[in-house]
Amino acid sequence: MLIDTWHHIPREARGATLALGNFDGVHIGHAAVLRAAHAARPDLPLAALTFEPHPREHFRPDDPPFRLTLLTAKAAALRAAGARFVFALPFDAAFAALTAEQFVEQVLHKGIGAKHLSCGPDFAFGHRRGGDVAFLQREAEARGMGLSIVPPVQHGGEAVSSTRIRRLLQDGYPDRAAEKLGRPWEIRGTVVHGDKLGRVLGWPTANMWLGRHLEPARGVYAVTVALPDGTEAKGVANVGRRPTLGGDPETRLETYIFDWSGDIYGQEIGVRLVRFLRPDAKFAGLEELKAAIAEDARQAREALG
Repeated sequence: MLIDTWHHIPREARGATLALGNFDGVHIGHAAVLRAAHAARPDLPLAALTFEPHPREHFRPDDPPFRLTLLTAKAAALRAAGARFVFALPFDAAFAALTAEQFVEQVLHKGIGAKHLSCGPDFAFGHRRGGDVAFLQREAEARGMGLSIVPPVQHGGEAVSSTRIRRLLQDGYPDRAAEKLGRPWEIRGTVVHGDKLGRVLGWPTANMWLGRHLEPARGVYAVTVALPDGTEAKGVANVGRRPTLGGDPETRLETYIFDWSGDIYGQEIGVRLVRFLRPDAKFAGLEELKAAIAEDARQAREALG
């Protein structure tokens, strides 16, 4: 259940064991925070508390998009990691003005009625990030709430973090990002009408805008596609601005789905980046582009097995 308030919450959501964080990407480190909350109080419902929009989006609205998971995908991943309830609290000017003590007292204690908390060692909260885990420990204990502080999960000799995963995707390593996420990185969005050029070239594509998602390395990827009917298909996708066709003002994701046909305009799909095949390139003309797409498709089929 997704809950977007801490006021008058459903009775069954009160008194939970509560994992705290931004949880962008819901990676293997975030899963450890959820497991710790459950392990401390397996008798209680497990809940996760996060913020929407991401605080960075609130404070720095002009930053380039950086999100690994938008709310629907994040909530689904938190539920898959065991959360029965997901609190996605609206992060606005009023919320940002709450002091650290008000956050503990009004939101966690009185509002949600949490019995136990878990978070990473860097969790900071309250006005100007005035509260840290030492503060949280003191204030939680004073109100009869337990607290588990979960050390960062190590993978490949480094701490797993959303920042590191973003960098791997921007550098063209979706396979390495997937190891830290615990699953392939997925861009979810609505299929929009393009200019139908792919159909003319013999490679009809499902087009999506990246929107608030992080822009990964521009280029061609072997992908799998979560289709609206719940099935998964294989394909090849391009992230870019179509330099051969004069360039687009906004980055788009164009996906050719192998061995599939149907109308999915206006429907939501998820494109999961499996392997980076080559950077975005500019071709001399449509014939050269067509040949390149054919080779991309061949390589993607090979990469996907």
